[in-house]
Amino acid sequence: MNIVLHDYWRSSAAYRIRICLNLKRVTYRSMPVNLLANEQASDDNRTINPQGLVPTLVVDGHPLVQSLAIIDWLDANFADPPMVAKDPFERSGQLARALVIAADIHPIDNLRVLKRLETQFGADQAARDAWYRHWIAEGLGALEVMARDKPASGPFLGGETPDIADVCLVPQLYNARRVGMSLEPYPTLIAAETASLALPAVQAAAPDRVRPA
Repeated sequence: MNIVLHDYWRSSAAYRIRICLNLKRVTYRSMPVNLLANEQASDDNRTINPQGLVPTLVVDGHPLVQSLAIIDWLDANFADPPMVAKDPFERSGQLARALVIAADIHPIDNLRVLKRLETQFGADQAARDAWYRHWIAEGLGALEVMARDKPASGPFLGGETPDIADVCLVPQLYNARRVGMSLEPYPTLIAAETASLALPAVQAAAPDRVRPA
């Protein structure tokens, strides 16, 4: 199976996929797409990703888009370790925690949204960072409660092993620190992140480890 990840080193959505690929020990090749140079909008990238975004996982010539959909495909084809449970209630909780980040926090803090704040409303860097921190805090506050109340025991959001929500959490907290956000109010999330970052597979996916020279 020939697997190519169209990737940007600091994209949190692409970071999720690198973590998942590494946890599942899937061999892949990285194809960098420089978001700051607007390479995501190129005809080549739009051919495989009509939204002009990253990540795209191309499997034997078949492009897969949207990070959670890609993770779902990976789970179907590389079962160990599972990112979502088979039990319907457990699965629903895992997806809900992941979607707090992937559907509620990340889309309105995305690069294209931040650029729009600047071009349409004249937001400077300080204003964009304040916007970014506000929406992260909104989501993480809820996620902290959801994580404390999860039924499974263990250090990860998924309990004894990382799940789809942990895969989303690590990149989101990385981004939070980039904009100088205090994470002190979220001890449960920090504990889950610490457990994930102790894993070599997660360490190898870190932006500073994959940044092009």
